[in-house]
Order: sequence, then C-alpha cells, then structure tokens
Amino acid sequence: QALLEESGGGLVQAGGSLRLSCVVSARAFGAYAMGWFRQAPGKEREFVAAISRSGGSTDCSESVKGRFTISRDNAKNTVYLQMNSLKPEDTAVYYCAARAGSYIRNPQYDYWGQGTPVTVSS
Repeated sequence: QALLEESGGGLVQAGGSLRLSCVVSARAFGAYAMGWFRQAPGKEREFVAAISRSGGSTDCSESVKGRFTISRDNAKNTVYLQMNSLKPEDTAVYYCAARAGSYIRNPQYDYWGQGTPVTVSS
C-alpha cells in the first residue's frame, strides 16, 4: 500500500520553471519505480518521465527531453520533476505514480496521486 501526494504546481509564464514534488507514504519507497504523467483537458494521460528504484536510470518523453528532469531522494521518500523552459503546451494536470519493479512508459502503475495542475501562460 502506498499513498502519493503531489505538490508544486501552479501558474507560470512561458519560459519559466517549476519543480513538482511527490511524497510517497510507503514502507519501502525504494521498492518502487516512479513515473510522472500528465493529462491536458480533452486529451489522454501521457507519459512524461520515469526513474528506476535506485535512481540510477531515467527515461523521458521526446516532448520534454532537455527541459524536464526527474530525480528522487529515497531518504525522503520523494520524487521530483524539475521543469524548465515551460511551454503553453505543457499545461496539464501532472500525476506521479508508483510501480513495484521496473518503470514503464504506459500508465500501468500500481499507485497514483491526485495530481497537481500546471498552467503555462503565453
């Protein structure tokens, strides 16, 4: 069982930055690969980035490569998404997710947070 809580979303101008955090309440945070997904109005949920259990391996979508960075602090049971050079098309609700074992790009994760909204104005 794991509970996930995201924070850090908000309104930012294009070109700006935000850092999202996701705190995970679980007995073994290090047993979970973590992912960030987003869902814009009227669109399907899409993969943004993921990180392995140790933090030694990461993956991200082509649309955010070079702008977003995922990281984790296993001592704090927290995963982060640093978002730089934000664009209006990054506007969405951002969700973190936990998966026992390895990360994947599709949304078949075991636990999800409630999401935090990000709005990028032009």
